[in-house]
Amino acid sequence: MTVAPAPPLAQNAATGIAIHDVSHTYGSGGGKGVLALDRINLDIGDCEFHCLLGPSGCGKSTLLYLIGGFIPVQAGTIATGKGPVTGPGPDRSIVFQNFALFPWKTVKDNILYGLKKVGFGPEERERRAQNYIDLVHLTGFENAYPSQLSGGMQQRTAIARTLAVDPVILLMDEPFGALDAQTRRVMQEELRAIWRRSRKTVVFVTHDVQEAVFLADRISIMSARPGRIQHVIDVNLPKDRGEEILEDSRFIQLSEQIWRLVREQAVAATRGAH
Repeated sequence: MTVAPAPPLAQNAATGIAIHDVSHTYGSGGGKGVLALDRINLDIGDCEFHCLLGPSGCGKSTLLYLIGGFIPVQAGTIATGKGPVTGPGPDRSIVFQNFALFPWKTVKDNILYGLKKVGFGPEERERRAQNYIDLVHLTGFENAYPSQLSGGMQQRTAIARTLAVDPVILLMDEPFGALDAQTRRVMQEELRAIWRRSRKTVVFVTHDVQEAVFLADRISIMSARPGRIQHVIDVNLPKDRGEEILEDSRFIQLSEQIWRLVREQAVAATRGAH
C-alpha cells in the first residue's frame, strides 16, 4: 500500500505505454485556451491494469483519448510498443460508457462488424466472434438486439467487440458509470477475470475509488485542472480478487488512503471554480 510520487519515464519502454511531458490545451486557436493537461509523465507496463483517478474535469478522458490517438498530441510524446502515437491504430481499442453498439445489429453482428473492418476473413470472423461471445458469458444471446439486453449485457457486448479485434491496449472510459450498483460490481468482477485471461494492457478511467482499488495493479491520481500526475499508487492486493476482497482490511485501508488524496484534489477543483 505504497504511495509514491509519479516515477520518471523509463528509458527503455519497449512495451506498454510511455507518456513523456504531455500537455494539452483546449480552445487555443482563437483566444485564451484552457490548459487541460500539464507535463504528464507516466509509464504503464506491458499487461498492466492501470486506473486513472481524479476529480471531474482533471483531464482523465483527455489523456485516454490522446493515448488512443483520437485527438492529436500537442506537446510531448506518447509511444506504445508499435512506436509513437500519431493517430488511432489497431494496437489500441476503446470501450465507452454509453456502449456505442449498433442498435440495428445483433450481438454477433456488432462483433463481426469490427472484425470485418480490420480484415479478418469470413471463417475467422465467425470463430473469433463466437469465442468472445463465450468469453463474456453471452452464449445464447448471439441473435439478440441491444434493445433486448440489460445494460450489463450491452456492455459485455461492447467489451467482446473490442477484445475480438485483439488490440494490445484496451482503453476504457468509465465503462460501468451508467450501470446500477449491483450490475456494476458484477461487471467489475467479469472484467478482472477477462483481463487475467487475455492479459491486455488496460487503461481505465474512473472517479470511483473502490472500483479503482478493486481493478488496478496501479492507480494514478490526477490533480485538479490542469491535470498532473500527483501520485502513482501500487495496489498490493491478491491478483485473484473476488467480492470477498471488499471486506479485507488491506482493501479498506488502501481505499481510505486513496480517498483522502482524491478528496484533496476535488476540494482544490471546487475552489478553482470560484
